[in-house]
Amino acid sequence: MAVQDIATYTFKDTFSLSVVQFEKACIVNKPEQIDAYSIYWIKEGKGTYNIDFESYSFDDNVLFFLSPGQIFAVDSEKIKEAYKISFIRDFYCIQTHDKEVSCNGVLFNNIYETPFVKPTETAIQKLDFIISNLIEEFQQEETAQYDMLQAYLKQFIVLSVRIKKEDFQIKDDPQTKLFKDFSLLVDLNFKKEHSVSYYAERLGLSPKSITKNFQKNGSTSPSDYIKNRVLLEAKRQLIYTDDSVKQIAYDLGFNDPAYFTRFFTKSEQKSPVQFKKAYKN
Repeated sequence: MAVQDIATYTFKDTFSLSVVQFEKACIVNKPEQIDAYSIYWIKEGKGTYNIDFESYSFDDNVLFFLSPGQIFAVDSEKIKEAYKISFIRDFYCIQTHDKEVSCNGVLFNNIYETPFVKPTETAIQKLDFIISNLIEEFQQEETAQYDMLQAYLKQFIVLSVRIKKEDFQIKDDPQTKLFKDFSLLVDLNFKKEHSVSYYAERLGLSPKSITKNFQKNGSTSPSDYIKNRVLLEAKRQLIYTDDSVKQIAYDLGFNDPAYFTRFFTKSEQKSPVQFKKAYKN
């Protein structure tokens, strides 16, 4: 949401809930790099958001989820009622809780699927109840407040996973699990490791086996997946840091900055410098 008069509740700078409850067209805000896990629930409103260089339009009652590092900007919006939940890993670690909640790679750290999820009427009532409990808990400041707030956040995330599964029929077959494991492993190591063989070894499979599994799942090839993740981070750093192309190349695991420039130009049809100038203009 763009900067407006928003009521915000916070807990020790690790968890917050922001509330908008009036109708107002916003002034378009500048792109920003997200520094915390964020859940947006646009209950009533419409607009267009830009997430990691892709535009998404919505009209009433949508949930969407952002992970640290992603780029977010408002192209346009008119919001009547909306909520934003933000938390850092110190408050709630999605990786630690993933076995019981299954949100990692489904809601968060999922850069290849449409980020919007539409709750049903029944789900809306449940989400409303959780939001009300969160606001009440923020205002009380009682004993074990951290535990209560974390429990309500977990409820919100679990319900969101269920909504996502209803909307997109998330599969639980071996191919889908492998794709998720591969993508999460890439997200942790893509700055140093660019070869499919590295990830295949970590997963206890051959590169050929991973490629066949990706084909069965209808996914991009493993090598393209790695390449696209590196390119996305390159774009983020070109636009939102002052680092030189040489610094970015080294940070992304390229020993030769000239090779990085060729790699980037081949994909984007622009050199890194041209891309940065074109985006800022």
